[in-house]
Amino acid sequence: MSGTAVTTGTGTAGTTAAGRIRALARAELTLLGRTRATLAAALFVPLVMPFTLRSTLDTMRLKDAGLTVGSVLLPSSIGFALLFAVYGSLASVYTARREELVLKRLRTGELRDLEILAGAALPSVAIGIAQCLVLTVACRAALGVGMPEKPQLVLLGLLSAFVTWPALAAVTASFSRSVEGAQVAATPLTLLSLAGSGTFVPLELLPDGMARFCELLPLTPVITLIRGGWTGHLSAHDTLGALATAVAWTVIAVFAVRRWFRWEPRR
Repeated sequence: MSGTAVTTGTGTAGTTAAGRIRALARAELTLLGRTRATLAAALFVPLVMPFTLRSTLDTMRLKDAGLTVGSVLLPSSIGFALLFAVYGSLASVYTARREELVLKRLRTGELRDLEILAGAALPSVAIGIAQCLVLTVACRAALGVGMPEKPQLVLLGLLSAFVTWPALAAVTASFSRSVEGAQVAATPLTLLSLAGSGTFVPLELLPDGMARFCELLPLTPVITLIRGGWTGHLSAHDTLGALATAVAWTVIAVFAVRRWFRWEPRR
């Protein structure tokens, strides 16, 4: 059934790459809606996590590091959306479509590899973007967070994230034999990002050695650019460092997909 839905959707808009990606994305959105567990995790977990973090932040000495609850909670909320709505859900989606032979069948048509991956990713990315907007509005209303001082940094952080994390999801799916296995495989990077990328504990509150290591994690430059863009307190040196790390992870993730992504079922 899933293969038929995808084939039918792409057949009517196969003249351009954009049309083929849109048709595949519509079909994928339908399939995602039938996968209740994946959809629930993508929709609700990122919205619940900020409430958990809010009570924790009250116990931290944020003022000593020049931070406020809003400047920490807003970028962290966006990080939750990236980890659960984009990375976690897409790792399951790519694995499921591969094991169902959907990806293999799509490659026999006019769709290119990049179009297949992008079309499958669009619904999860759209959910992630919507959640980022909702969480931003909620943080502004509840915590009085103003408009970003340097919106270009926020935009750069989000653009790099919505390329890197779908690619990392595809890499994770490459080493997973089932949807359940994909969820397990995604857990280490998710937990590492939650603990060390400035989501639950800002890097300013960590020991220097640990903070320098955590700066190299794939989610850290995204959080750094978004927080710095909102507060306007990110120096030129730190901005260049975050941008370099973000670009490096994008290149690594894309290379890993091209090198290791599996289109055949892992049986």
